[in-house]
Amino acid sequence: MHVLIVLGIVVLLVLVFYKATNQYVQPAGAAAAAPAMGGNAPPLQVGWVSNGKLFVQGGYGAVQEISSPYAQQAIDRAERSREKNAWKKDTAFGVAAQGNYRDFERDADPILISSARFTGDGKLLYFQADHGMGGLFSYDLASGHEERLLHRQQLRLQDMALSPSGQTIYCTMESRGGTSHIASMSAGGDGLRELTGGDTIDAAPTAVPGADGVVIYQSAGIGRDQQGGWAGIGHVTLQELNTATGRITPVLEDPRYDFLAPRVAADGALFFIRRPYEPPQYNAGNVVLDTLLFPFRLLRAVFHYLNFFSLMYSRKPLSGAGGMPMQADLKNIVLQGRRIDAERALRREASIGGVPSLVPSTWQLVRRTRSGSESVVASNVSSFDITQNGTIVYSNGRGMFALDAQGRSSLVSQGDLVGAVLVQDRAAA
Repeated sequence: MHVLIVLGIVVLLVLVFYKATNQYVQPAGAAAAAPAMGGNAPPLQVGWVSNGKLFVQGGYGAVQEISSPYAQQAIDRAERSREKNAWKKDTAFGVAAQGNYRDFERDADPILISSARFTGDGKLLYFQADHGMGGLFSYDLASGHEERLLHRQQLRLQDMALSPSGQTIYCTMESRGGTSHIASMSAGGDGLRELTGGDTIDAAPTAVPGADGVVIYQSAGIGRDQQGGWAGIGHVTLQELNTATGRITPVLEDPRYDFLAPRVAADGALFFIRRPYEPPQYNAGNVVLDTLLFPFRLLRAVFHYLNFFSLMYSRKPLSGAGGMPMQADLKNIVLQGRRIDAERALRREASIGGVPSLVPSTWQLVRRTRSGSESVVASNVSSFDITQNGTIVYSNGRGMFALDAQGRSSLVSQGDLVGAVLVQDRAAA
């Protein structure tokens, strides 16, 4: 009897060990789950931009951060400059013309990626910029070779989209005064030109398949006061631009909603994010609150003013040097131009596949057919993209999900504060 019990325990331990050693282990930083898109569907190649960094997950494999050689060279140059000038610290050679000390230990301006797109030939195109320079870069995923295609001072580009032929890039170009307009260039970075103008915020262009030179984009007007300052932003509409004639035709406009990030599928259906429009409000409650908080805000402004001069002339802050280093406040983040209380959202908003949402359920992904009928495809959507075969991948701010033909969501990967999604079929890579 005892022998049988021992043999049973041994068999049980062997089975447990076998199952443990043959389990699928997910790669670090990725929650890889195969989207339910049919047995013969090729794996997706998914990418996303998070906090100015670009990540790519090929198929259902590990996540890779795309490190720009140009950005790394800029960091290396800044480090060599600090080492070279370290001896000047606290000496007469470190005094600038204005009389204050030069800050040789200041970190270089970060070079942040704002937008990216797969090209279909195993490469990535992306925009990146620091405080002074910006441009278009090409990155070979297999070799890691980077090519600088366009580089200019004060160039701010984002919202990259490719024409159906892949020969033209449509994008958003930021201008002075807070405006932005739609621009185009060749895939090689030549011929950059603005296509729209005015006191508006134009963004998120997408090409229309089968209609050469036709682009749909989102647009919002800027309201200004008598002094020319910002008074508010109007609701976001969708407009159609014929780049050959310059003619602009309204597509969707409703003062109750914002229509964001349009994408046109191969069958001509228009996809976009719809959310309630929140007009700027300033009522009696705001006046009372501003009156009560005025002394505290004034004291804070005075402190930062004095702290600035303390740093300039003595290179020492007024606050304790031994305190905790300053970190970015992640309580309030900005997604699609809207400030989000991340802490509140993670507590209250619904989760998708166990991944908490950063945006409310009123942010809906809508499909609009050529005949004008609309249907809600998914909720809690902050960004999305569509492959050539019609597969939709969207994000709720923390995870990427693929939609099958029945409208069911399956987890593809997870990221931290996903700002934009880019996707293509592996068969097209």
